[in-house]
Amino acid sequence: MARIRVFRHYFYLPYVVLSLLELGILIASAYAATFLRHFGDPDFFLRHVSEPMASAVTFGLVHLLTMTALGVYPNKVIEGLSGMMVRTIFSILLATIVLSFLVYVFRESLWYLRDGVLEMASVVSLFLFGLTRSLFFYLVPEETFRRKVLILGAGKSALGLIEELKGPGSRQAIDIVGFVPIPEEEVCISHDQLIPKYNKLHSYLKRHPVEEVVVALDDRRKRLPLEDLLECKMEGIDIVESTTFLEREVRKVALDLLQPSWMIYSDGFGGVSATQLYKRLFDMTASLALLLTTWPVMLLAAIAIKVEDGLRAPVFYRQERVGLNGLKFRITKFRSMRVDAEAGGTAQWAQEEDPRITRVGRIIRKLRIDELPQIFNVLVGDMAFVGPRPERPVFVRHLSEIIPYYYQRHRVKPGITGWAQLCFSYGATDQDSKEKLRYDLYYIKNQSLLLDLIILIQTVEVVLFKKGAR
Repeated sequence: MARIRVFRHYFYLPYVVLSLLELGILIASAYAATFLRHFGDPDFFLRHVSEPMASAVTFGLVHLLTMTALGVYPNKVIEGLSGMMVRTIFSILLATIVLSFLVYVFRESLWYLRDGVLEMASVVSLFLFGLTRSLFFYLVPEETFRRKVLILGAGKSALGLIEELKGPGSRQAIDIVGFVPIPEEEVCISHDQLIPKYNKLHSYLKRHPVEEVVVALDDRRKRLPLEDLLECKMEGIDIVESTTFLEREVRKVALDLLQPSWMIYSDGFGGVSATQLYKRLFDMTASLALLLTTWPVMLLAAIAIKVEDGLRAPVFYRQERVGLNGLKFRITKFRSMRVDAEAGGTAQWAQEEDPRITRVGRIIRKLRIDELPQIFNVLVGDMAFVGPRPERPVFVRHLSEIIPYYYQRHRVKPGITGWAQLCFSYGATDQDSKEKLRYDLYYIKNQSLLLDLIILIQTVEVVLFKKGAR
């Protein structure tokens, strides 16, 4: 299938295959550079082939992490192979910096990456990446990994499903062979996409094989052909409900199609009780590591705020937010707006080119430096490192009234970064909040330490490319 699920999170199969192939290339490149620099005699090298293993594996994993952090693989869909290679160059430069630091700290364990081996292996890897990717996408086109899908239904739900799949989140992982209209259901799909009238669905699928049937009916209670779908299931065809299908393909929850029964019977939405200790350890470790690496930046930000606004101006901005189970807490951020930004007492969304933002504030917001003091909120337990962004009580009350299931986002601790921050820009309207909720519900449903780690790594791309900041 086009996507595989690991610890509840969906991964696009072509890029999983490619990333594993390139991990092998990275390790092989490190071995090749080591041989050229330190050995030269093939027989002697083979007798000591295990010695450079730690250095080669570290080289491969660090490069793979930086490529993941900079969105190298999914970016191929948006910018093509050339854009993918440009990001790869940046990721190799970043990996070289990280590895140079690691070699300096762990010089005995990573001895084989010294004396020019690191640089030589990086150059070899870049050349092999270009060659491998060209061959991979030529010899193994993405169509190889796509699933043939038939949609049962041609009404408003089916039309909404199509609209969702037009976005880049689907990665073109499926081929929709057609739509089967149901009697008495309003047809909203163009006639050239409709499957001709059938007597039995499973009989039609024997002549026109598909791998999956997606049920997208406006009213399943009256029109669902259960016996026909059971026959298809017994023939080995996957039957999936439209909400689950969209969750897999676009990695967010289809809020407009969501039913309480789906939330009750699907896996997930069970809280973090089983892994609460591990989650807390992850939050503490990530927060302390971030604090140790960014305290000089935080100090410079505090000085810059004082220089611009005067010694009496506050450096920090504390504001009431809604946290776990609706409990309120005070969030701490670097102040990026004027002291009188809300002098009238009315809460406002931040807008594009907001005149309330100071010159220093504009810089620290773009670089996400203003968010760093939230580390202390994580350390005291009010927030997690990864989770839905906390909102102000006045916005929560308003959005809970107009957006269904909005309050469910408070079933987990809010976070410094989150799935919605990776996948969606800054939300400044009710519609934006509704869209972000769909990503938040995906995170709450599928949360795991692996997903937290993925979000943490890919947040690097958000910071470096200034996605979503205002």
